[in-house]
Amino acid sequence: MGEGERFQLGTVGALSLSVVSSVSIVICNKALISSLGFTFATTLTSWHLLVTFCSLHVALWMKLFEHKPFDARLVMGFGVLNGISIGLLNLSLGFNSVGFYQMTKLAIIPCTVLLETLFFKKNFSRSIQLSLVILLLGVGIATVTDLQLNMLGSILSLLAVVTTCIAQIMTNTIQKKFKVSSTQLLYQSCPYQALTLFIIGPFLDGFLTNQNVFAFKYTAQVLIFIVLSCLISVSVNFSTFLVIGKTSPVTYQVLGHLKTCLVLTFGYVLLNDPFSWRNIFGILVALVGMILYSYFCTIESQQKASEASAQLSQVKESESDPLLNVESGPAVATDDAAPKAPVWSSNKDLHA
Repeated sequence: MGEGERFQLGTVGALSLSVVSSVSIVICNKALISSLGFTFATTLTSWHLLVTFCSLHVALWMKLFEHKPFDARLVMGFGVLNGISIGLLNLSLGFNSVGFYQMTKLAIIPCTVLLETLFFKKNFSRSIQLSLVILLLGVGIATVTDLQLNMLGSILSLLAVVTTCIAQIMTNTIQKKFKVSSTQLLYQSCPYQALTLFIIGPFLDGFLTNQNVFAFKYTAQVLIFIVLSCLISVSVNFSTFLVIGKTSPVTYQVLGHLKTCLVLTFGYVLLNDPFSWRNIFGILVALVGMILYSYFCTIESQQKASEASAQLSQVKESESDPLLNVESGPAVATDDAAPKAPVWSSNKDLHA
């Protein structure tokens, strides 16, 4: 199996793991919040990250991956930024209607495209842009209902979108710049994310729910679902960094909307959630957008790979031609090329 095939197989595996784990944790958290009344989302996320860090520490102790430290300040800033973005998303949901919150999540893709275009000079073809528009339209039809606006909620949503976009772009950039794996980056940034949310979580949840997370009655059933949610979160956090590192922040957001469609479908099938033809039509339109996005990304990646291989072959040919000219001797040498012959001869002597 070639390197390209192994990379594609790894990417498919990462995408699959992300979808399965994310849908699973949403269903688990929905039961925990809706059925059991545990509404402390930010605090629960801090526990997720703490369990993830402990799991990775055990994996490091078992030598399943290698610790690769780098720029401590950057890792700290990255971890804190991730924690703040999660808190802002929860605040956005608390101060806005569900419909406006869904619009906030939809805005992450165009914001990411804009930031990558402005600051990283990344080019998104018209085919990719069209597929993203179709995707966002479909998800909007399926999920957005009411759009109640207020000043504070709008500001929080704007901050949530910007911080989330920057955090996800940094996830991709850091892995490529410092040549660290998703596991290595997650292991180093997890403590800062967990600490940030552990500090702000109880206050934020208390402000949004008027309840105290420490005064909540933790029954055996609640504890079982909390433990299950934390265990699933290890896979969610790992696959998030893995997907962004192997693909791009935009692809991760596209995958996130696929998860939204799957959650809606599972909610209708398993939990008897209300469903309408509008939801079905929106999901179908979104699926068309996702398929087109995947198709155009595959075509463009193949074109880039073929162009790269063509350039590599041209470089190899240009490197081999002067040697052939020198070895052919004076019969083919010209006056202009004559001064270069001793240079190539001396190089060949050094390699002998």
